[in-house]
Amino acid sequence: MHKDVHRILISNRTIKQAVHKLALKINKDYKHKKPILIGILKGCLPFYNELFLQLTCDPIMDFMIVSSYIGTNSHNIKIVADLRQNIVGRHVIIVEDIVDTGKTLKRVIEILKLRKPTSIKVACLLDKPNGRINNFEPNYTCFKIDPVFAIGYGLDYNEHYRNLPYIGELKKSIYVKMSK
Repeated sequence: MHKDVHRILISNRTIKQAVHKLALKINKDYKHKKPILIGILKGCLPFYNELFLQLTCDPIMDFMIVSSYIGTNSHNIKIVADLRQNIVGRHVIIVEDIVDTGKTLKRVIEILKLRKPTSIKVACLLDKPNGRINNFEPNYTCFKIDPVFAIGYGLDYNEHYRNLPYIGELKKSIYVKMSK
């Protein structure tokens, strides 16, 4: 276990089992539909890769990078890198590492709806419903977690810890010390 991890929340083995179970459900739901999987970078990468390799519904791979605008209106997002695929008339699954407040994801969905896909659903590794500020709910979820600072398996703190093969709780002393 990494020295900055307070405790392991979800082991690598448990993650892989949950992603496999999720892939089976998506394969069933999207049989013969060939969805476009849109990964929201960077945090989604380990989850996206694990999920993508287990899908038999012939998915197409694409990614977006989004960030919040600097300023007072946090509902606005900036698309740093946009999709390469045309999603008109396509089934879209957004792949996200964690759904917390839901603000950014809700706005991404609003933007994508303007491009007229047939459907948009969200698959997330972690759902933190206690952090939600709107009534957004992901369609596919591997794990619901309590309001802790989760790191690992793509989740970061200041761009560190993404490479941990498990999901852990960051020691409070690390992010309290860094925020001062």
